[in-house]
Amino acid sequence: MRRTAIVALVLGLTAAPAAEASGAPEVRVWVTTPDRAELMHERPRVTFGTGTSAHPTIVVYSGRQYQEIDGFGASITDSSAELLAGLAPAVRAETMRKLFDPVHGIGVSFLRQPIGSSDFTAAAEHYTYDDVPAGQTDFPLRHFSVRHDEAKILPLLREAKRLNPRLKVMATPWSPPAWMKDNDSLVGGRLKDDPKIYDAYARYLVKFVQAYAKAGVPVDFLSVQNEPQNRTPDAYPGTDMPVAAQIEVVEALGPKLRLASPRTKILGYDHNWATHPNDGTAEADYPYQILKSKAAKWLAGTAYHCYYGDPSAQTELRDAFPDKGIWFTECSGSKGATDPPAKVFSDTLRWHARNVVLGTTRNWARSAVNWNIALDSTGGPHNGGCGTCTGLVTVQPDGSVVTDAEYYTIGHLSKFVKPGARRVASTSFGTTGWNGQIMDAAFRNPDGSTALVVHNQHDDPRSFAVNAGDRTFEYTLPGGALATFTWTSRLRDKLDAVSLKGATAIPDGALAIDDDASTRWSNGAAQAPGQFLQVDLGRREDFRRVAVDSGGNLGDYARAWELSVSDDGTTWRSIASGAGVGQLTTIDVRRTSARYLRITSTGSASNWWSIADFRLYD
Repeated sequence: MRRTAIVALVLGLTAAPAAEASGAPEVRVWVTTPDRAELMHERPRVTFGTGTSAHPTIVVYSGRQYQEIDGFGASITDSSAELLAGLAPAVRAETMRKLFDPVHGIGVSFLRQPIGSSDFTAAAEHYTYDDVPAGQTDFPLRHFSVRHDEAKILPLLREAKRLNPRLKVMATPWSPPAWMKDNDSLVGGRLKDDPKIYDAYARYLVKFVQAYAKAGVPVDFLSVQNEPQNRTPDAYPGTDMPVAAQIEVVEALGPKLRLASPRTKILGYDHNWATHPNDGTAEADYPYQILKSKAAKWLAGTAYHCYYGDPSAQTELRDAFPDKGIWFTECSGSKGATDPPAKVFSDTLRWHARNVVLGTTRNWARSAVNWNIALDSTGGPHNGGCGTCTGLVTVQPDGSVVTDAEYYTIGHLSKFVKPGARRVASTSFGTTGWNGQIMDAAFRNPDGSTALVVHNQHDDPRSFAVNAGDRTFEYTLPGGALATFTWTSRLRDKLDAVSLKGATAIPDGALAIDDDASTRWSNGAAQAPGQFLQVDLGRREDFRRVAVDSGGNLGDYARAWELSVSDDGTTWRSIASGAGVGQLTTIDVRRTSARYLRITSTGSASNWWSIADFRLYD
């Protein structure tokens, strides 16, 4: 698999003794555990120090930056608004503070708002903003009105923006007005294939954006159809919108929206990582087609949901279209009818930590957004659709409000990773499919502070080290725990990374030379002299340091090694040798130029020899 190389300074150090710690950078730590014993609980601070560590080391390297972050959050659906508006005033105010206040709450910074009705609609009838009697049309849009939202949704959105002025808003329709569709219904069907309909729908969306801006809620992002491949919505609004239809809508919308609301970016697709089996013969390469089309000039990028596939689909699309952004815009937790609350909380925390919190952000997402921000204890109210969904908070029958797992998974991002932050390089040993390792993502905030979000996938406690610049600390997380570490000091990297983009490993490219460590090379047997891994850098590179990282499989490091280089892959010269002492082996050499590198085992051990990352520095 070909990926971009990790770039990090690796020193493999650990926390300093107390005598050395004076003046050393401090790290704040917040932890949530699956048993609810700790809920974003701030633990005692730890201190960066010096020393050696035998633990897997997360290397945070701010010199390589990835996507800019827009925010993290959920949706104030019609159902959520009904519940929040119905709370006692003091309870509602406290709940909104917990959700949106960056200091006294989790600072939700992104809301994805339905344009009209979705399955989470409290009323008995579904609606849009231009409904007319069956058989009639309204091409001039004379009946357009957002009056429905003025009662509960818009006041809550204004309050959210007051509590967090950096809040961004995305808007998405579940269905156009029925008179625009071939089945004259909000449920199912397609847009009529008529240029006048495409134009009317584009004007409808523009009028919504203008109405919301006038109401004090500017729209930052807009997609033209929620889940356009969902052809059989379960008694709730939905529209089958093939690629060709979406292209027509975006082509009609783009020029109008640029004039009416230049701040509003259009996002394409807005559906799952992969085609769901229930979507039948839907176009599997939908996001690729839309970005290759004439409509692409109007698109800032694409949006994804979590209900089928894997977050790696985001990186694959981004590799194909590097000038377009990726946003992750919907994922709901779910609960079985007989699942006890403790199981729901634990399962949701773990799955969302791997896939939404870390899986999406490590795969270029500029946002991570759950579905309902608030539901009742039955998972409602809803009108068709999902009967097992969960929200960030639950409104109980007695009018009290409790925080759920999604409150904490989003909170571990939104409270500490601010809009405008950049994800930066960090080694991570866990995978979205669960491998029991430590998984993480790191971010540099606009103020220069760093936030590192870490999840221990295993049921047992796991120890690891964190290295930034020339400093390191060690930490142990309980089984299944999610944690955020923050520090304000600028820990400078002493060496610059060498770009290894396009590098391959022999045998069979089995080594992932990247910052995800999602695949690993292993000799698959006990260590013995003569075993080697060879890397082709693709061209001659200068370097002064080589880091060989054995990842999270403790003990699988070379007990003795030799580093050789070659210009042609045939004639080799040895430049260093030594003994491994832990998961991370750092080899400093005189400045060397070579295309090929070979690391060879020269010792014996019962452990396998594994490599999760291979990095060069100059």
